[in-house]
Formats: sequence, C-alpha cells, structure tokens
Amino acid sequence: MSISKHINPEALIHDGQDKRHRHRHLLGGDPSKISHPYNARYGTEAIPKFKIPSKGIGADAAYQLIHDELDLDGSPTLKYANPFAAHSLFTADHDEYPMTQNIHMRCISILANLWHAPSTHDAIGTATTGSSEAIQLGGLAMKRLWQERRKAEGKSIHEPGPNIVMGANAQVALEKFARYFEVECRLVPVSVESKYRLDPKRAMEYVDENTIGVYVILGSTYTGHYEPVKEMADLLDEYEKRTGHSVPIHVDAASGGFVAPFANPKLVWDFKIPRVVSINTSGHKFGLAYVGVGWVVWRSKDRLPKDLIFELHYLGSVEYSFSLNFSRPAHPIIAQYFNLIHLGFEGYREIALADLKNARLLSRALEKTGLYTVLSDIHRRKSEGLLAKAVASIDEENSEGYEEGLPVVSFRFSDDFQQKYPEIEQRWIQVLLRARGWIVPNYELPPELDNIQILRVVVREHVAETLIDRLFTDIVEVTEDLINRSSSSHALDILGKHHDGKTDHVHLGRLEEGSGSQSSGTYAKQC
Repeated sequence: MSISKHINPEALIHDGQDKRHRHRHLLGGDPSKISHPYNARYGTEAIPKFKIPSKGIGADAAYQLIHDELDLDGSPTLKYANPFAAHSLFTADHDEYPMTQNIHMRCISILANLWHAPSTHDAIGTATTGSSEAIQLGGLAMKRLWQERRKAEGKSIHEPGPNIVMGANAQVALEKFARYFEVECRLVPVSVESKYRLDPKRAMEYVDENTIGVYVILGSTYTGHYEPVKEMADLLDEYEKRTGHSVPIHVDAASGGFVAPFANPKLVWDFKIPRVVSINTSGHKFGLAYVGVGWVVWRSKDRLPKDLIFELHYLGSVEYSFSLNFSRPAHPIIAQYFNLIHLGFEGYREIALADLKNARLLSRALEKTGLYTVLSDIHRRKSEGLLAKAVASIDEENSEGYEEGLPVVSFRFSDDFQQKYPEIEQRWIQVLLRARGWIVPNYELPPELDNIQILRVVVREHVAETLIDRLFTDIVEVTEDLINRSSSSHALDILGKHHDGKTDHVHLGRLEEGSGSQSSGTYAKQC
C-alpha cells in the first residue's frame, strides 16, 4: 500500500506555513485557498480554489499563477503572447496534464457554488463544446433517469416513448437533442402575453408521465427574456403531488448563467430550486472566454446516471469521461479560469451592470423616436413591490429595479410607422446597417407570432456608450433615409427582385433548399 494514501498534502502545506499572526489573513490558513508569491508584488490576498473570489486579482498575477501551475504539466506548456492569449496547449489525458484537469475541476466547483448547488463537493460537471453539447448531456441524463424509473415500475420505455417540453422560442440546440436522441419534442407556443417566452401554465398542458423534463431558458435568444423557472417548478411540484410523476427541470442558461448571478443575485432560478437538476452555460458568451467552451453542472452526482459515465484505463491512469467529445482544447478552459480569478464577482458584476445600462439606453432612445417599438423589457421598471420602486427611485443604474433579462434589445417598426409607410420593409434596415459595419439581424418570432419581425442588438462588454450613440444615430439615419422617397435606399426593393447578389461560391458545398426536414418554427429554420 502506498504511503501517500495516509497523507493529506494540502493539510501538511497548511501546517508548514509560517504562523505570524498579523499576516494570517494573507497566508491563507485554509487548504481551499491558493496562497501565492505574487501577494506582495501585486497587493493581492489568497484566492479561493472552489468559488469565485469576491474581488479579482490583477491580470499579471492571474497569468503568473496559472502559468506556474501549468508548468507542472510539462511540454507542451502554455504560451501567452499576453495574459489573455493562450495558444497551443491541448488536453489529451488527465495523467499527462493533471494541473490542466485541476483547473477544469476548479471551474466546475466555482460554477456550482455560483449557482448555489446544495454541496459544491457533491456537484459534478464538465466542460463541453459550447452550450450545444452541454444541452445534449443535460437532456441525456434526464432521459436515462426516466428510463430507469420506468423499468423499475415495470413500464415500457418505448410506447409511447419519452417526450421533452420547451418553449417554441428554444434555440435549435434544444430541438436537436430531441431529434438526435429520439425524444418527442413538445414545443409550447409563445405569445405577447407570455413575453415571447415559455408560459408555465400552458406548458403544463404538454406534460405527462412520459415527460423526461422541461427545458427552461434563462435568456431567450429572440428577446433576452428570462423564463420563469420558479413558477415552472412550483407548477411541477403541484403536478407531482397530484399524480406522483416527478418531472425535472434543466435550465438552459447559455447566456444568463454569467449575467443573472451578478446583475440579479436575488433572482431565484438556479439550484436553490430543488427541481432544477442541471444547468448549462456558454463560457464564450458572457463568460468572456474563447469561442467554443461551454459548461454543464448537475446539482448532485445522483443526477448523472452511471450509464453515461465511462471509466477509462488509459496511459497509466484511470479517467472518467461523460462528455460527447473526449479530446478538446484546453486554452478556452484556462481562459475561463483566468477570467474568474482576474475579474472575480465584482468584476463580472460591473460588466453585467454596464451592459444592461447601455442596453437600457438604446431601448429608451429607440422608443422615443416613435419609429420603433421595443419588445425586450430590461428598460422597464418593475411594477410590483415597494422595494423595487424604492430602489429604482434611488439609483437608476441598479438593475434590481428593472425587469430581469439579458442585455439584449429587440425592436421592430412601430404600428404607426407601419401604417404610414407600409411599402418599407424592415429587413432593409439590416442591409443598410450592414453597409455601415453593423450586424443587426432581422428575423421572425416563433410560431403564432411569426408574422412579427424583429431586429436584435446584443450589448456586450465592448459596446461602450459611445458605440451605442453611434449605432442609434445610424439606425435613425437609415430609417429616415428610407422614408425619403427620393433616396437611393428605395432601390432596395428593386435589387431584391432582380439581383440576389450571389456568386458561385455561395453555393459551394451548400445543401439545396428543401434538403432538410420541415421547419418547426424555431431556429431550426434558416434565418
């Protein structure tokens, strides 16, 4: 038996530290924190390993800390052209790159803590290739648990088979799960009254004993609205009491997972709700990491069936894999950890509040023109609760006084504008803005509202107030240009009929129209 089985390395490191009383707060005193030699140089304190620090550390200190840990992984080593430019390190197996794996697990623990998992140590998760893979894994876990329960009850898992419920505003990755893994997709129509998102009461009409779970979206792609997770959970609680059928919730927090905890920490949407069994997010959206990294976290190990976990005896080590992809680049994971310790809770909160502030500015300005109606609600004050009104009256920049949602501005021509200028097509705004360098998509809302087209702007950390001012000016100018009948912009309708602007290479490698299955009205259709 190896003697290392009886040794706790972190405890011994802790016991071996200098015990000067006046520096105890700097030296850690807790094996769950990282004490590093850059404290004095950069004026930083020890940082927690498994939860996001309240205050971040300097970029240089964060870089040096990660760099030194990764040096233990040998070659290839992480090379930075600057503190935020990881290039060449790829993770192949945990035995060869143990420190990379440690950083991966710290990110999982930080997210589990951020999303209020009952026990950070019991939570389990993995990095994924974007939120798409994360959603597949969350759905697969719910399907397997449903199958296990049905078999234990002596019931068929084939007739009539499993189904999953989601709003018709779901991103295509959610619908892909259902189609690829043979689960009936039950799309709940959205409405103006439901704020263009899932209506929990209407969703209950689609739930039955074969429902493996409900996808609830924290940040609709169309309008940025958060779907009411707590209301959905309460209705499912009542349903279980009445029928005995337990239906879990997976929260698709692709964007909201890195916004809501910082901008609206009082909002109840995550593992605080017992019925929420898994959550996914995209690190490359508001997590500010490189493109291609997503995360999925389960509230506890019993929510990830053993049937989905592979034990691998590989290159002299034992590994456990439960992702669809085995190998993946490590640099987005390392970049994610860099941001978490560099920005800390306060840094992410400042960015989220700034994004929302600028999105509110654009929303208000658009509505005041009379040319546009804004469908997103983040600029609207909460109408209920004395506390919300009090907060809003004291500090207009405090997001707690406004409707929760992503920093997304969804807008369309106002009714008055459409009546006065019926010949002007909203899609022309997208074309004219693209000519000025802006990418502002124009597309239809989900089924039952697909007669409404919207333009959408996502406000990120690089969209400062000066850019908002420029974008707004350009929107107004191109709209007024279309109103002017003598303007050359009116030639757009002629161009649309007689010249599609396509070249030979547009068709290279593309499927012909009609090659795919019939659209269900979600993002599965081409925009």
